[in-house]
Amino acid sequence: MMSPATTASAPGAPPDERTINEAQVAAAIARCAAGERSALRVIYDIEAARMAGVARRMLRRQDLAEEAVQDTFMRVWRAARTFDPQKGAARGWLYAILRNCTLSILRDEGRFTDDEDIAEEAAPLTESALARLPETSALRRCLEQLDGQRRAAVVLAYVHGLSHAELAGKLGVPLGTVKSWVRRSLISLQECMG
Repeated sequence: MMSPATTASAPGAPPDERTINEAQVAAAIARCAAGERSALRVIYDIEAARMAGVARRMLRRQDLAEEAVQDTFMRVWRAARTFDPQKGAARGWLYAILRNCTLSILRDEGRFTDDEDIAEEAAPLTESALARLPETSALRRCLEQLDGQRRAAVVLAYVHGLSHAELAGKLGVPLGTVKSWVRRSLISLQECMG
């Protein structure tokens, strides 16, 4: 009995799924380079689930894996013109970008250890930032009205420069939660400050 790989490479045999996907991804990258947004969706439909699995194995956290995949697709869109099919496979190019994104996230996450007491560490950073604001400051008054964790997310992001992924790691919550907290807190601050 012949293996699938042997059968697919036999003369006159139909191409296997990987060959078809490779051709579709390569064509979609070329279309991305030409500015066709729908081509990015083609790549996403073919590769996103597999990419998320690879990222999850590397990062060991679903929220960070999702961020890595999103970052990968953003980079693919911006760098599609640099892809050269003569230098390598389209899927290999995609997964190299994914690998770089996951390594960047791992490097960023390396600042935080798992045994840190999240609440105790974030509170002094937040309070010190608030203490630097004048007591009559509208910003201080509005920040004090926010829930403690949401206030910490905003202060850590905008005063201390942490990314959403770093905030998720530091606060011990999913990435989507952090993004929602920051977005909703900024809306609350805008409304409070008039």
